[in-house]
Amino acid sequence: MNLRLIGIGAGVLIILSLPLAGAIAGPDFAGQDDGKGGGLFKTLGLSDPARTSPSPAGRPAAPAAIQRSGPAEQPRTDSRCGPELSSPHGVEAQTCVLVADGQTWGRSYYRNASGHALDAVLTVMGPAGRTVQIRCSVGAGDEPGLCETPKEDSAGEPESYSAVAEFAVPDDEGQLLLRSGSNSPAPGDG
Repeated sequence: MNLRLIGIGAGVLIILSLPLAGAIAGPDFAGQDDGKGGGLFKTLGLSDPARTSPSPAGRPAAPAAIQRSGPAEQPRTDSRCGPELSSPHGVEAQTCVLVADGQTWGRSYYRNASGHALDAVLTVMGPAGRTVQIRCSVGAGDEPGLCETPKEDSAGEPESYSAVAEFAVPDDEGQLLLRSGSNSPAPGDG
């Protein structure tokens, strides 16, 4: 190998690594620290003056634990779902009552393999005769979908709510193909 080429490569490597070495070492001018964490953490944007803890007796401040912000924590959603049901016509559904952050709503997961567009009506019934109902169009296709009522402020215990989804042919007769409930017994449970 050509020793001159190896020497040039080593020199370039040293020259390119000097800024990184300086960033790792941080600002240390005659023993004076800038108190901001400096060094590689500062270079990479991981050090912030707001994240340093105060130091006693004038010593340089030590960086506090680095906190990384992520997505806001979502409130827990509790659900009570009935069984997954299917009809001989090719409609499958599961209906649930969901509760989160003081609100209650209904949701029905479905798949329509009937070959026809359908209408779905999802009704959530709560305490004191409270009812919320929504109509959803269910396209003719085998792709999964969902129908969901608006969220309403909860009034009572989650167990006092139930939801029912009905899937029917959208014509004058409105033949019911499937009814799915959040508190339906599983098939064969009686």
